[in-house]
Amino acid sequence: MASILDEYEDSLHRSVSVQPSRASVGIPHSGYVNARLEKETPIFNKQRIDFTPPEKINSLVVSSNQLCMSLGKDTLLRIDLGKPDEPNQVELGRKDEAKVYKMFLDHTGSHLLIALNTSECLYLNRSVQKVRALSRWKGHLIESVGWNKFLGSETNTGPILVGTSQGQIYEAEISVSEGSLFGTNPDQYFRQVYTLEEESGPAPVCCLEIERGIEGKFFIIATTRKRLFQFVGKVPEGTEQQGFSSIFAVHADHLPSFREFPANLGFSEIAFYTPKLRSSPRSFAWMMGNGVLYGTLDYSRPDSILSDERVWVYPPDIDVTVNKPISIVLTQFHFLLLLPDRVKAVCTLNGQVVFQDLFLEKFGLLTRMIKDPTVQQIWIHTEKVVFRYHVQRESRDVWKMYMNMNKFDLAKEYCKDRPECLDIVLAKEAEHCFQNKRYLDSAKCYALTQNYFEEIALKFIEAKQEEALMEFLIKKLSNLKPSEKTQTTLLTTWLTELYLNWLGILQGDPSQRNLYLDTREKFRTFLSSPKNKDCLFNNRASIYELLASHGDTEHMVYFAVIMQDYERVVAHHCQHDEYDEALNVLSRHRDEKLFYKFSPVLIQHIPKKVVDAWISMGSRLDARNLIPALVNYSQSASTQQINEAIRYMEFCVYQLEETQQAIHNYLLSLYALCRPDSLLSYLEQAGTNPNRIHYDLKYALRLCAEHGHHRACVHIYKVMELYEEAVDLALQVDVDLAKSCADLPEDDEELRKKLWLKIARHVVQEEKDVKKAMACLSSCALLKIEDVLPFFPDFVTIDHFKEAICNSLEDYNKHIEELKREMEEATQSAKRIREDIQEMRNKYGSVEPQEKCAACDFPLLNRPFYLFLCGHMFHYDCLLQAVFPNLPAYKQAKLEDLQKKLAATSQPSKSHHRPKDADTISLGKGQQSREQLKADIDDIVAAECVYCGELMIRSIDKPFIEPQKYEEEMQSWL
Repeated sequence: MASILDEYEDSLHRSVSVQPSRASVGIPHSGYVNARLEKETPIFNKQRIDFTPPEKINSLVVSSNQLCMSLGKDTLLRIDLGKPDEPNQVELGRKDEAKVYKMFLDHTGSHLLIALNTSECLYLNRSVQKVRALSRWKGHLIESVGWNKFLGSETNTGPILVGTSQGQIYEAEISVSEGSLFGTNPDQYFRQVYTLEEESGPAPVCCLEIERGIEGKFFIIATTRKRLFQFVGKVPEGTEQQGFSSIFAVHADHLPSFREFPANLGFSEIAFYTPKLRSSPRSFAWMMGNGVLYGTLDYSRPDSILSDERVWVYPPDIDVTVNKPISIVLTQFHFLLLLPDRVKAVCTLNGQVVFQDLFLEKFGLLTRMIKDPTVQQIWIHTEKVVFRYHVQRESRDVWKMYMNMNKFDLAKEYCKDRPECLDIVLAKEAEHCFQNKRYLDSAKCYALTQNYFEEIALKFIEAKQEEALMEFLIKKLSNLKPSEKTQTTLLTTWLTELYLNWLGILQGDPSQRNLYLDTREKFRTFLSSPKNKDCLFNNRASIYELLASHGDTEHMVYFAVIMQDYERVVAHHCQHDEYDEALNVLSRHRDEKLFYKFSPVLIQHIPKKVVDAWISMGSRLDARNLIPALVNYSQSASTQQINEAIRYMEFCVYQLEETQQAIHNYLLSLYALCRPDSLLSYLEQAGTNPNRIHYDLKYALRLCAEHGHHRACVHIYKVMELYEEAVDLALQVDVDLAKSCADLPEDDEELRKKLWLKIARHVVQEEKDVKKAMACLSSCALLKIEDVLPFFPDFVTIDHFKEAICNSLEDYNKHIEELKREMEEATQSAKRIREDIQEMRNKYGSVEPQEKCAACDFPLLNRPFYLFLCGHMFHYDCLLQAVFPNLPAYKQAKLEDLQKKLAATSQPSKSHHRPKDADTISLGKGQQSREQLKADIDDIVAAECVYCGELMIRSIDKPFIEPQKYEEEMQSWL
């Protein structure tokens, strides 16, 4: 172990990618960049607003970026902080000496309540300019308002709660909807629901807050000077608009739960903190005489929403009798106290003052501090000046406080983006766990720190905490980078050695059986971890040596499976006669090469299971590669065992539809050897088309002949179209089989007749059965009695052939009569044809003098013309012009040639003094040639009417205007 530690240390120092380590816990790693070289901005950054009020500021409220300020006696200034350059000034319109006592602005910034010191109350909506008096509220000095954040809108407050200086709590609702804009009172109702008391009687209601929990439960918090009350109750679903009277009615006869403290400031104030993206507060801070009561809000509790309460006393420099705090504001980790001349920020985690801001006397005494809950900005004002605080990175040092409180999970949460601080927290947590003997937790934390590896490892070795050391190494291994291959190899090897040592110790102790099983499972998880796979694979030889040195064959097999070294696994099982296990490995991992390699061994011992495995592999296995295993197996096996080989071959042929000739030939050999009945059915199923048969015909013929399977040989002869051999062999088996073979050559009547003669000769000469021979005549129409007679012996009487001879003579007679009838029909047909020809020669048509050519519309009789049976008439040249372009090229050439020859015959002779007889003879010869030429031309030109024949049908897709003349025709129309 020490040598591995030294090697790892050397590799760690040689590695360039690893940062220098810390020498001791608590000192930041030198590899980290110091993020605080520049001066950080304070958490609470003060900004003076560039605003000089014309009159003194009496009161200021802000919510949802809407700021309302009371100036002097009668002026109200409203500012949308999104548009600070557009302030809105409203006059209260009071002529008496009334002054603004307090102002209350709802969470939307829409509804403003102005309490006057004359026990009157005014209302102003953000969308209007006129202040309205609330007549029902008159006579009450308003101290607090509990806004309804669940039903309120910009035009309606919904049911709200109002606290007075006399301890009464009223429920009210204000609406500025269209129906009430011109009414007298915007306040819908104003009714008392409860009265708060202290031991001396009714006390002012300093604060009111309405929150809703789960399942429709409402929590109402109300405070007096010394008491904090809670009212809890459900408002029936659908009745929220009716208010909270039902919640207060429950406490009509008894006091609700409350907290009370003896000291008294003369008033109290409660502040809440609502995180971003949440609608309900998470924590509260109540400023009262004894200090600040701080806690969280748990909405799942049945009777009280307050949880984790603690009281932080005021800092020593705050004397509540001289400079009592004026206001309180709560942020995520601090509450701010407003004193007459300063602001103090106290951390809610430890109660320490972390920030103090002193204001100059020239600004005057500080009057009030408020927070805009939507944008988390804090506002402070005097009578002259307004200040604003921005809260920036409030949680920057929270981790340190949680760490000192040993709340390490929270500490890590708040420094997860600051690695130098996270390392300090982890080191402190690791040391804390080690001191408390929580070694496994300590190891997990140490693995995440930048401390020296060897220092931590030796620490666990000295404490004899091998299990914790293993946990540390595992975590350290998981944190290494892929490039740190040397460290990964060393840690992997070391961990393997530790696991094997630990398993060896536990295995010999029966009382540690459960621990052994748990450790074994962890070791297997380590070996099968995807992160360690590459390292283990590259160093598998070393791991095999370690496993072998410990004699742990179980994990050697397990590791081989993980490394997908299935050959080693299967070989191990075969060596130990665990053939079923070997086959299970092959079936699980479905490696074709391993099947080919180990099948010869496995099939000798578990043939049925091996064949089942082959079948389950389906087409992934090439059956040709398994034939050697089957051949070796079948040569030394019984008929029953050969059936397994046949079963797999049949699966390949019939299910996988294998076409390899070797497979079909081997199946044929098995059939011929053990299943002759299946042999013929296989051959018949394979068909008779040689091109679609997958076995070797010659091999199959030789194989069947060797084993005496004559019917199979006959079938093969038929496939090979050796019909004479098929009939000869079939006659040795069955005459009916021979007959079926004789009818096969359907296209060769001579061969069929020859084959049937063979059958007839066999029947007559070998079987000497005259009746069966006569049956052959009826089975084949090609055989006549005269063909069969030579085969009969001389002693056979004619009685046996009487019927056959008569049938033969009748057939000859029928054939003669049929020939006569055909000759008469031919004579009649020739006669009709001659009559039709003569009729066509005498057929004529009449042409009227006024008839015109169908093509040119000129008189027809002016030039040579054609008359068709359909009635159309054309000049010769018009018809020629219409037909010629549509003729095939060879007919066009022929027509031109005929026209040239015709023109040559029409030229007059140069001699004018020939004898009369000679001229007549030459004219007769020329006239005969000329008439023939005209007839040939007529056959081409006048074969059919150009308007009624096929020419018109073929030209249906021809355009009216030729494509090359289309543009010219278009231009002519413009």
